[in-house]
Amino acid sequence: MSEHQHFKIYKPYGYLSQFVNHQSKRRSKKLLGELPYDFPENTMAVGRLDEKSEGLLLLTTDGKFSNHITSSNIEKEYHVMVDGLITPEIISELRSGVEISVQGSLYKTKPCKAEILLDTSHIFERFVRDERHGDTSWLSITLTEGKFRQVRKMTAKVGLPTLRLVRVRIGNYKLENMQPTDVIPISD
Repeated sequence: MSEHQHFKIYKPYGYLSQFVNHQSKRRSKKLLGELPYDFPENTMAVGRLDEKSEGLLLLTTDGKFSNHITSSNIEKEYHVMVDGLITPEIISELRSGVEISVQGSLYKTKPCKAEILLDTSHIFERFVRDERHGDTSWLSITLTEGKFRQVRKMTAKVGLPTLRLVRVRIGNYKLENMQPTDVIPISD
């Protein structure tokens, strides 16, 4: 029996967090297997980042490792560019939890860490929109849960739609200075 392998990658914007596409309507979508790396057989994504999100994604050949990361209260930190200016009141509202829709029902998010992000020099620069379309600002949100499109729903609920979402940390694993498509083998 071979030893399991684990990787951290910078999932680029526009890629699905999967290796195989089973949906006919998504035939033209970019998949992780198209990244410039020779992944071992049975490599799977640990959790998900939606197509329009980017940043840290863990990959593994070990289902137990994947289950541990996704089912434990492991912190996941996101740096989020929003449409509008963040206020201390909005940060407070996010920290205490907001009501979002999850599978057609209202759900109040767990309390989380949230703060205004002033220095974004560590984030890979990607054009989102022209300044003439209004102010943007950045915040950091750290969650221990991961409902479908949760961060986007949370920022929309407080009146600041997400323009860009970058996951920078999962537990002790950090994006650091990685660039889109970078792959780094890690030990668990």
